[in-house]
Amino acid sequence: MAVSIRLRREGAKNRPYYRIVVTDSRSPRDGKFIEIIGTYDPKQTGQNSSFNVERAEYWISKGAKPSDTVRSLIKKQKKVPPAEPASKAEQESSEAEGGSLSSAETAS
Repeated sequence: MAVSIRLRREGAKNRPYYRIVVTDSRSPRDGKFIEIIGTYDPKQTGQNSSFNVERAEYWISKGAKPSDTVRSLIKKQKKVPPAEPASKAEQESSEAEGGSLSSAETAS
């Protein structure tokens, strides 16, 4: 069975929305799939995709072939660093300025 990672179209007419799926390459575009690993909204600006890169890498290691679009989405997703609540340097600088929270504020 040849496995591919590709887009599955959903959404309304003139409002496309895609799910990134792992599927048998012989199945139709919107047919059955093995696993949903994320979503892609081409109409949205900025960060318009969200998916599990680890699962994509797992399937690629097992021999799955990503489509051209999915390959570019994986590449973009790898460039974007994961969002962190606050860096360590920012936390230290806020504490030095007296911006630390009291015990009553942290309890709520």
